[in-house]
Amino acid sequence: MPLPPTAPRRPNLRPMEDPPSQLEPAASTQRDVEPSPPPRGPLRLRCAVQHYEWGRRGPESLVARLADGHADRPYAELWMGTHPSGPSTLLDDGELLRDWLARNPDALGPAVAARWGGDLPFLFKVLSVAKALSIQAHPDKKLAEVLHALRPSTYKDDNHKPEMAIAITEFRALCGFAGIEELKDVLRTVPEFEGLVGHEDAGKLMSMEYDGGSEVKSTLQSAFVKLMTASKDMVSEAISKLTSRLNIESKIRTLTDKEQLVLSLERQYQEDVGVLAALLLNYVKLSPGEALYIGANEPHAYLSGECIECMATSDNVVRAGLTPKYRDVQTLCSMLTYKQAFPEILRGVPVQPHVRRYTPPFDEFEVDCCLVPPGEPVVIFPVPGPSIFLVMTGEGELQADSLSDGEKAKEGDVFFVPAYTEVKLSTCGPESMQLYRAGVNSRFFS
Repeated sequence: MPLPPTAPRRPNLRPMEDPPSQLEPAASTQRDVEPSPPPRGPLRLRCAVQHYEWGRRGPESLVARLADGHADRPYAELWMGTHPSGPSTLLDDGELLRDWLARNPDALGPAVAARWGGDLPFLFKVLSVAKALSIQAHPDKKLAEVLHALRPSTYKDDNHKPEMAIAITEFRALCGFAGIEELKDVLRTVPEFEGLVGHEDAGKLMSMEYDGGSEVKSTLQSAFVKLMTASKDMVSEAISKLTSRLNIESKIRTLTDKEQLVLSLERQYQEDVGVLAALLLNYVKLSPGEALYIGANEPHAYLSGECIECMATSDNVVRAGLTPKYRDVQTLCSMLTYKQAFPEILRGVPVQPHVRRYTPPFDEFEVDCCLVPPGEPVVIFPVPGPSIFLVMTGEGELQADSLSDGEKAKEGDVFFVPAYTEVKLSTCGPESMQLYRAGVNSRFFS
């Protein structure tokens, strides 16, 4: 029997707001801006590359191209920030950005320095995904503190990790639990699944009508725990039967997107319970320029594609499937919210000509996409917090404050810009220049 036709869904996008007048600053209005410190040019950064096994290899990887990497190895993530697992340094002298900020706290702005202890509150990344990342969740602040105290070698800091991914290419992900009708379809059409979650929970889910009630959450949690803790032999047998059946049926009909996903995941992670867990989650496809955000304690897995990512400064990940790394199944199953909701899709709101902003519901960060046309400079108005700029494509000049000399900017260049600093962007030549700016969420300052 075929799985239900659950193609990656494209929900209604957040409506665009009317852009402000060109005369009005958009990042943080002029009334928010305090007198700036003496002008300082932008700081060029040397940023860390993570060579995780799931990354795209060599020249196929956007991370490799941005970081000027030429080796035949995975280039998975480019990290721009102060996290000790991949800290950025000043290009000129090699000093850690975190140490420079400790000596120059005014570069953060008073509100940011007071709230986040003199450190950069966000971590900016580029991801190049060739192979599915683990089914995972990120702890809230309270749980992160507990996990870090108990297992500091695994959970390397005590911070939460809300995050947002902005698609550069077509980008696929699993995110959040599917609605009750989709779960019913899975139970009806995948007999291999019911044997792992048990007849009782399967029967309860089949009888329910609405998402999100306490009974639905408790039953979904019970079923998920049984699936994730099933014996290896039971999981292996169920996956073998499911994939064999789908391979046979693919010769006489077109498989649904989720059926094709199951086969793809099984080729990447043989006999892994995450292959089956994927059936319970929303399958999301982002087009370039679309974004999703993920709060604490929500299950997700990035599957393929390349994206800009921004998050609170943390590297805490609780994994339970699709990974050779340490699995903390008990913690993951107990921490999840078991909400059933398709993620909100953002596509950026124009905040001034040539600038779109992605604003998640988290204080630590927001991301701007700046497309600078030839011969038409773009001015980024001063904001009360720090920024990191990444040049994605093209070349030109980045000038911080009108009195400083401009810095040449080309693909892969990364700059730290202090609080209360106006930035003028201009191109060099006939091509546009695209940059991404990460900064503290403007709502934090309002």
